[in-house]
Amino acid sequence: MRALISISAVTLLLAACGSQPPAPEQNPAGVESRTPGAIKVDTAPVTQVKPEPFDPGSIAALKDPRSPLSRRSIYFDYDSYVVKDEFQTLLAAHGKFLVANPKMKMLIQGNADERGSREYNLALGQKRAEAVKKALALLGAREEQLESVSLGEEKPLCTEATEECWGQNRRGDMLYSGEF
Repeated sequence: MRALISISAVTLLLAACGSQPPAPEQNPAGVESRTPGAIKVDTAPVTQVKPEPFDPGSIAALKDPRSPLSRRSIYFDYDSYVVKDEFQTLLAAHGKFLVANPKMKMLIQGNADERGSREYNLALGQKRAEAVKKALALLGAREEQLESVSLGEEKPLCTEATEECWGQNRRGDMLYSGEF
């Protein structure tokens, strides 16, 4: 009897494991080919966009970040109104612009850091503005195009009491017609 039960159990087990082949699908899903030959590449020529040529004499150059004319500050050493050599090319660009645009006017604002008395800083700011004005005049700008004023310590860019911050405040700012 045991042999009969064992044979019956094995037969049932084998019958339960059997399966039928799957029925054919009615609408099979599409399969994307990933072979290199299946990829389509657009071979149309690519046209490069070229930026407009830079005209250093145009009014637009004042706002163009590629132009040196967009930089408008000359920085000075402590207690000094001597224009540093590193700013000569910047002044040359602004001088050339003023020569090319004789109707343009520039206001030069001299600034100082907070150290020193108010009167001293106003005088130092004026000397800084005059130094920038004189440099531009030597580069060809006409006297009637240039005006210099001192703001002393009244218009700081930075208010921290550090040397780096004070260095940002020791400057001459160049403003063109319509900006002042």
